[in-house]
Amino acid sequence: MKKLKILHAVESYYPSVSGAPEVVRHLSERMVKAGHDVTVATRKLPNRKSLVHNGVKIVEFNIRPTSPLGLSTVTGLAGDTKKYQDYLIKNKFDVVMTYAAQQWTTDLMLPILDKIRAKKVIVPCGYSGLYDPMYKQYFKELPTYLRKFDASVYLSDDYRDINFARKNKLKNINLIANGADENEFADLPTAAQKQKLREKYGIKGLMLMTVGNYTGEKGHAELIAILKRLPVRNVTLVSAGTATPGVGSYDMFKTQANLINNNRSLLGKKVVMIDGTNRKLILQMLKCADLFTFLSNIEASPLVLYEANAAGIPFLATAAGNSAEIASWTGGGVIVKTHPIQNGRVRADLKDALWQITKLAYSSAKRRRLGTTGRATWKDKYTWEKLTNDYLNLYQSLLDKKGLK
Repeated sequence: MKKLKILHAVESYYPSVSGAPEVVRHLSERMVKAGHDVTVATRKLPNRKSLVHNGVKIVEFNIRPTSPLGLSTVTGLAGDTKKYQDYLIKNKFDVVMTYAAQQWTTDLMLPILDKIRAKKVIVPCGYSGLYDPMYKQYFKELPTYLRKFDASVYLSDDYRDINFARKNKLKNINLIANGADENEFADLPTAAQKQKLREKYGIKGLMLMTVGNYTGEKGHAELIAILKRLPVRNVTLVSAGTATPGVGSYDMFKTQANLINNNRSLLGKKVVMIDGTNRKLILQMLKCADLFTFLSNIEASPLVLYEANAAGIPFLATAAGNSAEIASWTGGGVIVKTHPIQNGRVRADLKDALWQITKLAYSSAKRRRLGTTGRATWKDKYTWEKLTNDYLNLYQSLLDKKGLK
């Protein structure tokens, strides 16, 4: 394969550590290690200290929202919008990939697709606004733009974005799943190391864990309700998320955590909140957990489920995004009964979730079986090393079509 000049465009990037930035970081860094020239176009962040990270060049654009509803053309954008479009038009790349629709790197690209001199790839990431009336016109026009991309990559074989493509008879549909880092999960802790970490944080009994920022849509309220009713004498819930008072469900969760930790009638139950930006600690905790719980209301293809697989622990999740598919593909998880709610969101059936967690709590053999199966499948199919090769093979196949080898 010839050395490729690649541009990845994503709303935010390192040091941001949420889902989309992490996916693009894993792909970009591995492509650099494979000998390719990779640049990431992204939003300017005040805490970014360098415009090169692990060999990946970063080009910043000062893009700002004009409303608190998000960073898309539908909700309004200000700042370096034309500068970004000019950058796409004037620079020569072999491949330009934009990650996620309904955000500025994709939305600003759509009207200038014909002017971009590169093979163009889009990873839609679920279309969270497909059922939102505010985005009705956006999705009416989107198929016309999608036909101008040379390829689209979907993370699921049965979710709203790929089904939207099929309904509109779009071509160049490709399925490449998400995954987890083979370096971060190469080794698992010993029993002694697990015990040391548990003692440090006062974790006793069954250890549940969840990872997700306190947006109000990651199932934190549901988990608190279940924890209070869970018929297990000693159980600790470890929650990793951003600590932002006054935003989303953070205040509610912290208040409820304090009530549980100080309520004598709930003796033996505990909540430990850890910093969602401390990646090292999150990984340590995840590898020590007995069960990963993820009752989210909306997802595309959640990385945390693959990471639970990689950590060798079972997950229990709602059917948000393609979580059910991940459970089926990896054999490492359980999906609770899930009810649809407004705007394409879902909600866990609390009675079933309580029952499923209870069964897993009292069956260490099933937890061990699910965890072992999930980790083995992840190693075989869902490492970022393998998935990066899938993307590179796609990029090369697009270039081969016009005779560039």
